[in-house]
Amino acid sequence: MNKIFLKSWPSKRVLTLISLSVFIFLPSLVFGVDDPVLPSISLKLAAGQTEPEKVSVLLEILFLLTVLSVAPAIVLTVTSFTRIIIVFSFLRHAMGTQQMPPNQVLAGLAIFMTVAIMAPIGKQINDQALQPYLNEEIGYKEALKRAEQPLRQFLFKHTREKDLSIFFSIARMERPRTKEDVPTMILIPAYLISELKTGFQIGFLLYIPFLILDMVVASILLSMGMMMLPPVMISMPFKILLFVMVDGWNLLVGSLVNSFS
Repeated sequence: MNKIFLKSWPSKRVLTLISLSVFIFLPSLVFGVDDPVLPSISLKLAAGQTEPEKVSVLLEILFLLTVLSVAPAIVLTVTSFTRIIIVFSFLRHAMGTQQMPPNQVLAGLAIFMTVAIMAPIGKQINDQALQPYLNEEIGYKEALKRAEQPLRQFLFKHTREKDLSIFFSIARMERPRTKEDVPTMILIPAYLISELKTGFQIGFLLYIPFLILDMVVASILLSMGMMMLPPVMISMPFKILLFVMVDGWNLLVGSLVNSFS
């Protein structure tokens, strides 16, 4: 045993000396350099241009990516999407069809309806703001101001004064005298609350015929002594039949589109 330890001892001693040498001389090698050269990164967004018309392509791409990142919030707050998707949700619950149609189908239909409803406003924004900006006729500040005008007209048309007053009270701001004095950041949430109320009102009206059908079926089952049979299960086929016979999707979609005209 002692012989084995004596044979292995020189190798351990050599490893110890090497380790000590590394710890002693490594700091001197690192800090002994007078002026260490570190890599540097230089990024220019505007390419030296100061005029709004000369904004670089890279800055425009960054702005476009920023707009795309907040696109869902824009769709939900300043378009007709909120009212449409709320009405579709009420319809599905009133009919008792659980997950039919699927959420993806309803959301897709609501998006395409939103595009159709907002198309005139989008055309105004394109003609008055986007095309002049791309042709370098106006700066980006003027383009944003022009794009805001048709959108604000749409929001004012479907926003109640009562909802506007709530947010002015929350922000503790002075009451506006004209529409131009209303900030857009106050107008958007007020419009959203108005859309929620309108969507709930339409949903209530949709519930009434299906609720009457449920009551009729429940009364018939009770008179027949079938108290253990769920009325909703029996009335659901009749609800679907009624909705199909009156061409419900055509009526509903047409009424929703006309409510924004």
